Amino acid sequence: MPSLGHVLLVHGFPLNATLWRPQTERAPTGWRLVTPDLPGFGASQLPPARTMEEMAKEVLNVLDRHGVERAVIGGLSMGGYVTLTLYRLAPARFSAMVLADTRATADTEQQKEGRRAMISTVQAKGAGAVADEMLPKLLGATSQRDRPELAATVRRMIEASSSAAIAGALHAMIGRPDSRPLLARITVPTLVLCGEEDLLTPPSDSEALHAGIGGSRLVMLPGAGHLSNLEAPGAFSNALNAFIGPFSGGH
Repeated sequence: MPSLGHVLLVHGFPLNATLWRPQTERAPTGWRLVTPDLPGFGASQLPPARTMEEMAKEVLNVLDRHGVERAVIGGLSMGGYVTLTLYRLAPARFSAMVLADTRATADTEQQKEGRRAMISTVQAKGAGAVADEMLPKLLGATSQRDRPELAATVRRMIEASSSAAIAGALHAMIGRPDSRPLLARITVPTLVLCGEEDLLTPPSDSEALHAGIGGSRLVMLPGAGHLSNLEAPGAFSNALNAFIGPFSGGH
């Protein structure tokens, strides 16, 4: 019996591994999807991380616990930042890469100020206040109009996150470096996906990733915003499954 191939997907901020349920339900034959909770989020019992390196090292620990030497590794939004950090630390662990609704650039000063304001908000008012602030930006206009139930799903994920985990992740994003110099050094097959209605990391950010990573594949998802895998689950999963198909046979 051939060994399973492994795909590890890292969730975005301020969510948890539940984000990937549409993909785990559509995993192609011969593949195992691993969707860990980052430290402090979801079912994780680890203390919240405050740097991208801490998050990336925990993903390495997850691979080690599963006995996986190499995998298709990717993430959405903050999960993309973790993925790029992990490639910087351990490129040999990648057989391929997936970057969804994310960017290579570091935060601008304005973005850093916005994150610092959100740290104050979550510390003073809790995760519910963060959900109030972020929900209009996380989901695209089409989803907000046609799939109002998604807002409740996303709110539940946000409100399940502790204030400490949210604040720690915000600190990590503020401190992350510019990954643009890394892009030319990415030599594994790479899939870049983006919702066409993404307001937080608009299509131009994904186009820049695609231009910077030689041989990468770019897929734009109509009718989806920042949480493209949740908003356009069929199209996202089809693109992911088509991408990993040539790597069948285990890693």
